[in-house]
Amino acid sequence: MNEKSRFQMLWSLFWTFAKMGVMTFGGGMAMLPILQREVVDNKAWATEEELTDYYAIGQCTPGIIAVNTATFIGQRQAGVAGGIAATLGVVFPSVVIISLLAGLITNFSHLEWVKNAFAGIQVCVCVLIFNAVVKLLKKSVVDKRTAAIFLLVLVGSLFLNLSPVWFVILAALAGIALKTLEVRRS
Repeated sequence: MNEKSRFQMLWSLFWTFAKMGVMTFGGGMAMLPILQREVVDNKAWATEEELTDYYAIGQCTPGIIAVNTATFIGQRQAGVAGGIAATLGVVFPSVVIISLLAGLITNFSHLEWVKNAFAGIQVCVCVLIFNAVVKLLKKSVVDKRTAAIFLLVLVGSLFLNLSPVWFVILAALAGIALKTLEVRRS
């Protein structure tokens, strides 16, 4: 890759993730539908399965899910520099917006219209996360084995107060064990 095309790729990573960063309200989970559209559908930088894997790993590693996922995708596309460009892109809008709003929010948070705006944004984020979950569910739960793992994690997460890291580790072990049993039976 020549220097000009490398710069273009780094800029594309930065700009793509900056656009996502400015549109992501509600944290990393709310970013999933935007990631799917931009990274999978528009840019083809990852498949839906890869994006799901990046997201799962992003939840298990220290840091913010959106930042971790951007770093994984950027690194895959353009090495360490790509990881840095994507990471800077996703955090840049937040740094600018938070810096501008930090002083204002404390002055206006008591206003009823500000409270109502945040309530509306929270509801919207819930719907966006739900839509992303349904889309991922359709791609991830594809047989009896994955349905069993899904149900175990769902029930476990409802009744146990465990870190998501444990659920991911246990789900991985369950996937290995169930596939091994399946292979032995056939």
